[in-house]
Amino acid sequence: MLEKDPALAGTTTADTDLDTGATVGDADAVGATPGSPAAGEVAVLAAVQDRIVNPTTVKIARGMSHFGEHSAGWFALALVGAGVDKRRRKDWVTAAAGIVGAHAASIAVKRVVRRPRPDHPSVRVGVGTPSKLSFPSSHATSTTAAAVLYSGLTGRNVVPALVPPMLASRLVLGVHYPTDVLAGAALGGVVGGFVRRKLNRNRSSR
Repeated sequence: MLEKDPALAGTTTADTDLDTGATVGDADAVGATPGSPAAGEVAVLAAVQDRIVNPTTVKIARGMSHFGEHSAGWFALALVGAGVDKRRRKDWVTAAAGIVGAHAASIAVKRVVRRPRPDHPSVRVGVGTPSKLSFPSSHATSTTAAAVLYSGLTGRNVVPALVPPMLASRLVLGVHYPTDVLAGAALGGVVGGFVRRKLNRNRSSR
């Protein structure tokens, strides 16, 4: 379940305090020439931060980051569902396994792609990360998988309520590019959809 890359053990991204604008951590980790213009996805990320970053969104985003780290929060909710909904306990446990599986899939892709996280003076980083690998966003992957599975188990479409805020939170904190979160959501949707279809088939055969 852990996202940490053994080759990058003990490393974190350089943080910028989004409340004060002060840099936190190793100044050498910035790695970009001061004043160099932002381009491509860096420019998009910086523009998003300029529009939506404020003390309230940063506080919310940090809370979501801690909740979704290693898919732990979504996994725990599935276990709660298993404890409450005893008739479908096996389905909830299967959903929990699917969420962890989605997270593991994102880590596997990260270690193949090995895209570094955003690292530019125009991007404000607001939280530490277990590794410096960026593509895809594991938070986006596990959240989308959880949302798809929870929608099937509860009979309510919770995807719009859960997925966009988590994707936005990763941009607010400056730890992912837009394509990281979109790819993570796509991967989570595929894994969550596969497990959900399996659950549906099992229910229809009972």
